[in-house]
Amino acid sequence: MIQYRDTELENERLELNSKTEHYYLGHHLTLRNCTLVIGVPASALTIARTRLIDCTIEVKKQLKHFPWDGVFLKGCRFTGVLTGCDFGRWPDSEEGGIEGGDFTGAQLEGCRFIGCDVSSLKFPAWPCFTLLNPAQRSHELAAVQWPGQLGVVARTFSKYPSSTAAVTFSATKLAREFGTTEEDIRAVLDRLDGVKL
Repeated sequence: MIQYRDTELENERLELNSKTEHYYLGHHLTLRNCTLVIGVPASALTIARTRLIDCTIEVKKQLKHFPWDGVFLKGCRFTGVLTGCDFGRWPDSEEGGIEGGDFTGAQLEGCRFIGCDVSSLKFPAWPCFTLLNPAQRSHELAAVQWPGQLGVVARTFSKYPSSTAAVTFSATKLAREFGTTEEDIRAVLDRLDGVKL
């Protein structure tokens, strides 16, 4: 296991790309103005009780279902493909948070932002799209006539934590998986409030 903990690093480049090691970032680690290159799957990475401030996070291989909720992120920029990742602070948690993040260079698929102010975040543009307050609006969103089988996804919003401020999807991936087109998804989104394209 390769560990970074109990220290503050500034203007460093950390490359996490070993095929045989597990990386552990935390406890009490602060990265400031660093570049964090993630080239390992979520199963080879643990980040807990860590602060990333004004960092660039480059995801080199798709990062699936990674919980960023043990990480406080401030002013960080993400690139790469992230699928099913959670950012922010879960209810009843002392850890985690996100402020001022830039995801415009990333592709997000089913990534949730919990317990945060989304007005400080920049989301990727179309064909990604972001739904605001999906849990609080779950009944409204489930009632929409979604194309293909996309209604299945909308019905999951009621299971999200109530403090879910946003969820971002890739229309390209949804169209492929749920038997519709990007154009048909866009036509529905253009009629909805609380959408960032």
